Amino acid sequence: MTTIRSLTARLERVPLVRPWAADVTSVGVIATTVVRSDGARGWGFSWTPQIGAEAVLAMLEHDIAPAAIGRPADPTRTWDELWRHLHEAGGGGITTIALAGLDLALWDAEGRAHGASLSTLIGRRRDSVTAYGSGVNLHYTQDDLVAQVRRWVDAGFDAVKIKVGRPDPAEDADRVAAVREVLGPGRGLMIDANQRWDLDRATAAMELLAPFAPAWIEEPLRADDLAGHVELSRRIPTPIAVGENLHTVHRFEEFLASGAIRFAQPNVVRVGGITPFLRIVERAHAHGVQVHPHLLPELSGQLALTLPGDPLAEDVEDAGFGDLGALADPSPVRIADGRLTEAPHLGLGLRFRSHPDLEVAS
Repeated sequence: MTTIRSLTARLERVPLVRPWAADVTSVGVIATTVVRSDGARGWGFSWTPQIGAEAVLAMLEHDIAPAAIGRPADPTRTWDELWRHLHEAGGGGITTIALAGLDLALWDAEGRAHGASLSTLIGRRRDSVTAYGSGVNLHYTQDDLVAQVRRWVDAGFDAVKIKVGRPDPAEDADRVAAVREVLGPGRGLMIDANQRWDLDRATAAMELLAPFAPAWIEEPLRADDLAGHVELSRRIPTPIAVGENLHTVHRFEEFLASGAIRFAQPNVVRVGGITPFLRIVERAHAHGVQVHPHLLPELSGQLALTLPGDPLAEDVEDAGFGDLGALADPSPVRIADGRLTEAPHLGLGLRFRSHPDLEVAS
């Protein structure tokens, strides 16, 4: 049996070209390396935009690495054992984000050992997926927002997602109207409130925004407010999407079983890696809910190629790891004319470079 020989991690702080807020000017990447007993190596990562990167690094170094050594190098066999080991510190959040660092590295090692890409290991269903332009743009002026949407249209995107949740709902309506005018009736528009509303405010806001035909409203309420999402789904015609802040298979199952959501958006790192991500996909498919992976297109795009239905890949403007200069190798995916395809690579194809301008700790 091939086992885990070692796991190491280092923290890199990667500057953003376009800040996501006044205090979000970089993202934290905890780059991981696993060595198996057969000598195969794998590279993975954990990720958090602003909060908890140092805590994730500490959990990887002090709790996960010692517990992982000697365990099977098959991620599907090891994940549950380590999740139970970490559960005392919380079922999800820092624990699952940190656990992703090991899980991704193990999947990468498996792919490299077999001379295969991740999508080949899982089972690729298609050669390309639709990508949509996305932006963290609530703080943009309306002119800047419209200019961003025009850039996406000019780049060939057929769907875009923008943020809503301004203090005055009428301002949201003006901004969405301006975006819809640029897009025209034939392109898709998604809106994301990032948990800024309560139930009554979400109901009122969506009365103003529904006429602009959004394909979904994302995170309209606090992410863990299951009852609120159930009630909101009864009140509004716009489909609801959630998932980036749900951290476990069990929480996804509760939302899926409730019938409140039409689209599930697991973040492959926040849920603990590829192993639990694939379990969430199985449950979503059983409930007739489409999965659209959240962020991280260099990895989520590869996963989207393997998913049932008609998944989308999210491409946040100028925020891909390749765009930010964080990768040691060429990006494993390409996005052009609104489509994501794979480039030749093994495993995940994601190794993060160390650079004095990026490095925070090692």
